[in-house]
Amino acid sequence: MADAEAAVRVSIDGDRDCTRQALAQMDLRQKINLLIGEWKAAGGGDVLPDVRDRVRLRLVKSVGTSARAISRR
Repeated sequence: MADAEAAVRVSIDGDRDCTRQALAQMDLRQKINLLIGEWKAAGGGDVLPDVRDRVRLRLVKSVGTSARAISRR
């Protein structure tokens, strides 16, 4: 999914047609929504992580090893 989003951004930044990449991205989103629907129908009730959770985890991981982060505490 991230690769599809990056491909769309590269095309837009280069002022090129991104129709093919955007359609592929929308197809991936439809598949994810279908999988989530099947998961919920099968009894899945946990709260799924969203983008904000992933970014927060990535920031904690990268900041946690930095000497600069230690000096901020």
